[in-house]
Amino acid sequence: MIIKKYVGKNESEATDEAKKELGGNIVVMNVRPVKKSGFLSLFQSQKIEVTVALEEEPERPVRTTYTPQKPKVHESRGSLDSSQRDTVVSAVASASKVSLPKEDNSAIEEKLDNLSSLLEKNILKNEKEVVTPKIEKENAGSSEKADEGVKTSQNDISEETLSFIKLLYNTLIENEVDEIYVNQLTDEVEKISKPGLPFDYALANVYQKMVLKFGKSDPIKEVGEEKPIAEIFIGPTGVGKTTTIAKLASELTVSKKKKVALLTMDTYRIAAAEQLRTYASILEIPFRVIYSVDEMKQAAEDFREYDYIMVDTAGHSLKNEELIRDVENYIRALEELMECENYLVLSATTKYRDLIEISDAYSEMVAYKLIFTKMDETGAKGNLYNIRMHTGSPIAYITNGQNVPDDIAVFDAQKIVKNLLGGKS
Repeated sequence: MIIKKYVGKNESEATDEAKKELGGNIVVMNVRPVKKSGFLSLFQSQKIEVTVALEEEPERPVRTTYTPQKPKVHESRGSLDSSQRDTVVSAVASASKVSLPKEDNSAIEEKLDNLSSLLEKNILKNEKEVVTPKIEKENAGSSEKADEGVKTSQNDISEETLSFIKLLYNTLIENEVDEIYVNQLTDEVEKISKPGLPFDYALANVYQKMVLKFGKSDPIKEVGEEKPIAEIFIGPTGVGKTTTIAKLASELTVSKKKKVALLTMDTYRIAAAEQLRTYASILEIPFRVIYSVDEMKQAAEDFREYDYIMVDTAGHSLKNEELIRDVENYIRALEELMECENYLVLSATTKYRDLIEISDAYSEMVAYKLIFTKMDETGAKGNLYNIRMHTGSPIAYITNGQNVPDDIAVFDAQKIVKNLLGGKS
């Protein structure tokens, strides 16, 4: 793994320098203003320092067949002294599952709030590390896998590190991260473990690995000379596609002053079309219901001078092959005429097994980015990590309420990882 800093007049310039040297797969870990010290600094403009990370041998996402598991959650019995417990209790422990005294958590909360600084100060400075995670066999029994998730030789690592691994394992399982991926992370802690390893190092290492595996967010592309861009939203019924489109259309129209047209292919639910029509009326942008591929082509022609054409599709059962073909035909028609970005909209409250089935079905249709809705309706965020790893698709946005346009945000891997590790998001 490579971690380097680049300085430029602005974030874009510094990031471009990083991409020239390291390639396009970098992950921006931290951005901060810098200014030279001394008298001359009074006459120099402020510059921006960007810290980036790159895995030298990126792990290819592994598609897994989901098997319902009931992992055995292990109590942590490792002996930690007071200072060590203060450092890890809030970051990697679920209070309801780990038997540790209640102490002041402000120290670790501060560390979690400043993990970007920890990465710069405490870990992997000017060091290259190749990471090759080991994936556990999927066919093992659930109870056996749970034991293996935290099994390690006490001759190889310290009791303190063993306790950390157990706490990490319990916390991620409680947040519904799939056990296969939890085992990958605990295996990596074992690989770096050595006598006297600071907990700051282990915690920051896990944090960094997870942020890198999430990768960079991939929101709506900035429109250039080639326009319009079609933004197509696919997914099952009831996940919030229409409301998500309204939120993004509002941002593009009001905040970014872009010309946007709204289309819907959902002719099955009158309420959905009327909802989108209402939003279009409020935003004073064109809206059209599409009933055929020819009408889709005509709409593309009519709105060719616009910046974005946002398209709502019909949610449907994965067993409805006719409707699946219809949606695919509409998308293919648009792809022939303009650049398209597809977004698979998923609810964060959906069961992991169902998310896998949905994401696999749509992956046979198109390549897509991910949007997770209803984040405010669940405390366990592990499925974001699970589906990112399973599909290899980047996460573009998350939504956390019904309010248009406020309750949507570009995906922030650092916030989600902090939450998964037991911190406050």
